[in-house]
Amino acid sequence: MKGTSVAVAMLAIIVMAQVMVHPSEAISCGALTGMLSPCLPYLRSGGAPTRGCCDGAKRLLGATRTQADRRTACNCAKAAAPQLKVRPDFASSLPGKCGITTPIPINPNVNCNT
Repeated sequence: MKGTSVAVAMLAIIVMAQVMVHPSEAISCGALTGMLSPCLPYLRSGGAPTRGCCDGAKRLLGATRTQADRRTACNCAKAAAPQLKVRPDFASSLPGKCGITTPIPINPNVNCNT
């Protein structure tokens, strides 16, 4: 039983290390997807975003403090949105519905380099 507990703890540490965003590194598309995956039902169909969705959006905001992070997040979101069938109107309303403001414009036509 003790060996199983150690193995589970080690697995949890490995998973957390892969998901964490380090302040000195740019955010990855995988991290962005992980933070916003609870939002997919809202981003596709509207309604009210779940608490998990808003928590992920807040984590994403905290992880995109630098210009490089915001540029990466913008490019990742623009690339993923059509594949995930995200509706631009729902995406642009997500921050307001979650009670947050973001310097990242949420628009499929935005130039992520500016």
